[in-house]
Amino acid sequence: MSRPALPPPDTCDQARRSRDPRFDGLFFTAVHSTRIYCRPVCPAPYAKRVSYYANAAAAEAAGYRPCLRCRPELSPSDGTWRRGDAAIARALTLIDQGALADAPLSRLAARVGLGERQLRRLFVERLGAPPVGVHGTRRLLFAKQLLTETALPVTEVAMAAGFGSLRRFNAAFQDAYRMPPLDLRRQPGVAARADGDTLTLRLGYRPPYDFAAMLDFLRGRALPGVERVDDAAYARVIAGPDGAHGWLRVSPWPGEHALRLELHAVPAARLLDVVQRLRRMFDLDADPQVIADALSADPRLRPLLALRPGLRLPSGWDGFEIAVRAVLGQQVSVAAARTLATRLSQRFGERLPEPFGDGLEHLFPTPESLAGADLEPIGLTRARAATVRGVAAALLDGRVDFRPEHGLDEFVARWVALPGIGPWTAQYIAMRALGHPDAFPAGDLVLRKALADGGTAPTEKATAARAERWRPWRAYAVIHLWKDSMRGTT
Repeated sequence: MSRPALPPPDTCDQARRSRDPRFDGLFFTAVHSTRIYCRPVCPAPYAKRVSYYANAAAAEAAGYRPCLRCRPELSPSDGTWRRGDAAIARALTLIDQGALADAPLSRLAARVGLGERQLRRLFVERLGAPPVGVHGTRRLLFAKQLLTETALPVTEVAMAAGFGSLRRFNAAFQDAYRMPPLDLRRQPGVAARADGDTLTLRLGYRPPYDFAAMLDFLRGRALPGVERVDDAAYARVIAGPDGAHGWLRVSPWPGEHALRLELHAVPAARLLDVVQRLRRMFDLDADPQVIADALSADPRLRPLLALRPGLRLPSGWDGFEIAVRAVLGQQVSVAAARTLATRLSQRFGERLPEPFGDGLEHLFPTPESLAGADLEPIGLTRARAATVRGVAAALLDGRVDFRPEHGLDEFVARWVALPGIGPWTAQYIAMRALGHPDAFPAGDLVLRKALADGGTAPTEKATAARAERWRPWRAYAVIHLWKDSMRGTT
């Protein structure tokens, strides 16, 4: 990536003096006198003797503890490091998914095609902490958020954060933060809340963030019964173990650069997975300035970036759901694809014993339910029905998957090897199932028309050639051009 892991010291100085939220998560300030590290937006009094660290793990590796006032666990991650095909980006994504929770570092290194020593050295050089340190900090900061914002019992907090036992969690927390977990809840300003089976968490982002545009995109594709989008929030049903399903709602957090996540009947063991899915789905770790710097050199994109500086890349909740919907959307309008997907989900999705509020009634179908399903009666052509069944079968037998250790080219190659899946579909799946920042469906007709500038739409080859200058953020260019193509329409 073009930006270094840590901004220049004078930039850090200015950002922390002005409490600039655009730098939240891009560096942390370690105060020498207190041995505490803070976010750039921390309202604590100004300190003279400080050091800067690129991430929380590096600050903790140097012996600093997280600030209880600004709460580093709420800062967005540095998306410049966590996105794309570089080994460190793929390793960080795997760590976020718990790859080091029950497997050694050697296995993680093998999954990203590196030796164990090489991966450790890369992390220390680029991030200031080894992979195990990044994993440990991530677990403890999530536990800290749960202790601060919820009334979950400590045992459930330990489980949610990925610790194998309460004893190990207590020991790790005490060692890192110099206090037992329960003492955190006794600190001034900590107000853990209990509201039945509902948990409420903050999901921080780096401004600007165009949440209204995100909702607009999701609203046009929302499946009745599975998800609901209104003017203020997104909600959906999520599958749980043994039929104990739950639902979630995402809305703005008033007065903060954060979204409000409400979780209903979601077991503690699933919390971290749910949060990570939503951070990807709503693109909460993006760095808008880095993306704008890369794309604004193109005169077609420059005014679009200025018009919507907070536009993000909308991903999806589940990879299989996005893949099926991509197939249904081949060469048809968004509305037509949504109609087919609605029929499919109503016919083959598991119905809830009792609907949740406001019409959340069933789940999206699983690969098992569609691999042998008769899909033609709901309006699919024979060829498209065969492709949907083929995608389900390929996921079940492992020919394709959504694992982040694959680079974009390998991911696309696996998918286009399936009958009925072409480059457009594979790239669209990469963009919306993986949230891959450089995915680029060059053959998309709307995209090509948006680049016509009043003339003839460029060919797929010409579109791909022009987009080379947009790497590694081509997917963001697509979203901006798609959004621009909708201006003046209803």
